[in-house]
Amino acid sequence: MDAHAGSHRSPHGDERTVTRRGPAPPAARTATIPPAAASPTTSPSTALTRRPPALVAVGHGSRDPRAARVLADLAAQVRILRPGTEVEVGYVELNRPLVGEVLAGLAGEVVVVPLLFGRGHHVKHDLPYALAAAAHLRGAVAAPLGPHPLLARALHDRLAQAGWTARGQAVVLAAAGSRDPEPARDTERTAALLAARLGGVPVVPAYASAARPTVPQAVAELAGRGLREIAVASCFTAPGRFAAQSEAAAPWIVSAPLGAHPALAELVLHRYDEACAG
Repeated sequence: MDAHAGSHRSPHGDERTVTRRGPAPPAARTATIPPAAASPTTSPSTALTRRPPALVAVGHGSRDPRAARVLADLAAQVRILRPGTEVEVGYVELNRPLVGEVLAGLAGEVVVVPLLFGRGHHVKHDLPYALAAAAHLRGAVAAPLGPHPLLARALHDRLAQAGWTARGQAVVLAAAGSRDPEPARDTERTAALLAARLGGVPVVPAYASAARPTVPQAVAELAGRGLREIAVASCFTAPGRFAAQSEAAAPWIVSAPLGAHPALAELVLHRYDEACAG
């Protein structure tokens, strides 16, 4: 197949060129991974003990050196929870190994789990193309991590660790942002789940790039209502530019990125299991 290039705007706001190897097959790359079937030369016990699909957790990538260490810690938590499953980490950009490089080194079946919180360009386009280019593999791209109650639990815990108390009046949920409206709807659903965990405290979605309101705008809007104890909840996997920008806009407390939170490790495996089951 001839490679062709398409450009898109990354969450960091700069134009990037993505080289693709032909169109992704429409259904085969996201189909259910079938269970092993016994053949005339394979005993039932061998089929039942077939190695599970490899799990490739894919982060966006960051120039912050802490980000790769945090994702390695998250992958270690996932391995502890699921011994016997191969767990690898790859990146969309900025860090190595890139997801295509990871996939090139694997064999058999694989599930690509985006460490992203909405159904944006990377989830809907870049990762399916990367998997389609790895023609030697069978596998699927899982759903992003958000929205989900486990994500809301992790966000709530990080707020509590940052000092959230009953005096808190509102929360700004800081997310990456996208020009695609679908991730914004996902962030709104995550905000609603977090608000429910906080007993109905207002939780306003805001974005570090590409969408409105920005985190400073959301903080200003809440302050305009007379609210003062406004927390910022970081809906980011790891430290980086977006997390730092959001922290700078916080008038009261700001939670740490989610990192290797136990609920996030559970959620990675939940998405993996969903993809395996179809």
